Amino acid sequence: MVTPEAVTLGVHVAAGVVAVLAGVVALVTTKGGHRHRRAGRVFVGSMAVVVGTVPPLLAFDPTPFRAFLTLVAVFSGYLAFSGYRALSRRRPDRGAAAVDWAAAVGVVLACLALGGWGVVRLLDGDGFGVVMAVFGGIGIGFGGLDLRAFGASDRGGSRTVAHLQRMIGAFIATVSAVSAVNLTDALGVAAWLWPTVVLVPLIVYWSRKYE
Repeated sequence: MVTPEAVTLGVHVAAGVVAVLAGVVALVTTKGGHRHRRAGRVFVGSMAVVVGTVPPLLAFDPTPFRAFLTLVAVFSGYLAFSGYRALSRRRPDRGAAAVDWAAAVGVVLACLALGGWGVVRLLDGDGFGVVMAVFGGIGIGFGGLDLRAFGASDRGGSRTVAHLQRMIGAFIATVSAVSAVNLTDALGVAAWLWPTVVLVPLIVYWSRKYE
């Protein structure tokens, strides 16, 4: 018998796979081109499904690991959302809306909880706390930067950089989750962290190119 949890998990996994594939297409196609924009929309839509299916999964099985995944989903979903919004607000009359403020505050609070939880686990001798602290710190950093930037008249170039940084960050978080599900037994904590090590240089490269 197919359970509601199994259906929700299937939708969650399928959306994650689509997000990874769309993210790869967005990375390798010309920035601003038709294929890039279409892949970006698919990526953001898939991430919305990924994030939307996490709370029901936590309700079905309220374990600490699923609580962790819920916080990671908030973090990755915010990066995709803020990356999309960074370009949608390029016109001077489109400043930060209430939804932007609420999302930024929400991700900072969620990542404070995630990072704090990671520190507690590290103090208890659990190496997985490193993953939680790293993800929490990144989320706090992006959310804090957005809160500082809201209301400022950013140049279009800086918003393009913000878009690229956040979209790649969301892609890193998604790849990390997929990697962890499939490679943790073989790689341990490294299954969560290798996408950050490999893909962060892309953030640096495109930040310098479009700044």
